[in-house]
Amino acid sequence: MGLGMTTYSAVRTTGIYCRPGCGAKPLAENVQTFELAAAAEAAGFRACLRCRPYRVAGTVADEAPELVCRAVQLIIAGVMDAAGEEVLAARIGVSARHLRRMFHEHLGVTPDQFARSRRAHFARRLLDDSELGIAEVAFASGFGSLRQFNRAMREIFRAAPKELRDRRRKTDRLTADGGLVLRLPYTAPYDWEAMIAFLAANAIPGVESVEGGVYRRTITLDGEPGLLEIGPGGPDHLLLQAHLPFWEGVIHVVDRAACLVGLEKDLTTARQFLGGDPQIGPLLAARPGLQVPGAWGPFEVAVQAVVRNSLPSAEADDVLRKIVEVHGVAVPGLGYGLTHLFPGPEALTGVEPVAALAREVAEGNIVLDCGRPEELARVLEQVPGVSRKAAQLVVMRLGGRDAWPLDGDAEHLSPWRSLAAVYASAS
Repeated sequence: MGLGMTTYSAVRTTGIYCRPGCGAKPLAENVQTFELAAAAEAAGFRACLRCRPYRVAGTVADEAPELVCRAVQLIIAGVMDAAGEEVLAARIGVSARHLRRMFHEHLGVTPDQFARSRRAHFARRLLDDSELGIAEVAFASGFGSLRQFNRAMREIFRAAPKELRDRRRKTDRLTADGGLVLRLPYTAPYDWEAMIAFLAANAIPGVESVEGGVYRRTITLDGEPGLLEIGPGGPDHLLLQAHLPFWEGVIHVVDRAACLVGLEKDLTTARQFLGGDPQIGPLLAARPGLQVPGAWGPFEVAVQAVVRNSLPSAEADDVLRKIVEVHGVAVPGLGYGLTHLFPGPEALTGVEPVAALAREVAEGNIVLDCGRPEELARVLEQVPGVSRKAAQLVVMRLGGRDAWPLDGDAEHLSPWRSLAAVYASAS
């Protein structure tokens, strides 16, 4: 995610793994390195109590094969919450055995171990930062039962959740005027000003707003409305404030928020590759912290891409505003210009210029995720009203790393055209 990847150091003599910068000074011959905390845990090491590696951005290096990166994105989206590795493998078109082999070779863990580690690390952050009860933390983190939660925490952190809560530091606790506040960690450099400028320029009236350096938006959880606020926090994190109808599964709210602002990927390899390009290289050197914007709602981003690529900016805003006001669910009293939830595809099957897209999504003919980005782009381009540039923009914002939503030929920038497009657009 920054210019250098996070490498965890595990000490064989103590059985403990640390993040970079920890004050521990073990002998080099006793140290084993891992690119993922989950891999260190799978090898039997436990997290250091001093440096607390679960609090840093645990991203997967972009040098991993695209198949692995796509699977990781689907895990982050919650595909394995109620399903196994077979379902995950089917979504990206490979066998479960092949997927496990790829994960073990490139990440050092199985998909199931990766998913469990993410849930446990998120739970540990909630135990530190929030005042949620133990049971609330368990279900907020995606665990199916308290028994499963307690077992995972003891295996990974060698202590019960209550013991871990008792260990937290006074400076960990985050308070705010309502809502749940959490850190969204990142590895510097990260250009929040550029990201929020993009979000402001593309905000859907009534659903998204940017005021005072803070991004806000309406969301829905199981049909109930909520509000998210994302703003600057510190040199290594943003702050997310979530006003939600319930806390169950909040891990996916936080993960989706992190994806929206480009915090879920390590772009080290992409930056090294693009740094040598005569056009993109100087742009990257001048602003090394640019990230690829993600998406909160896949259908919402698809509608936005179609409208903004078919109409002038002011007219596109008017069309999006009308779509939201006429077909979205009203949510009164939020302020900041936020008035509605974005409508689902079923509500827009008769609304131009997105009627054909809405019908295909509503009928299940198009699944808007990047399990297979090239196939998604091809299918989208066949939908009436969806241009090549709009299809590529959707793929880019849903996590495809080689999309090119601009004019011209950019094959020489493959397979990192998404990041290159961000730099080209910002120039």
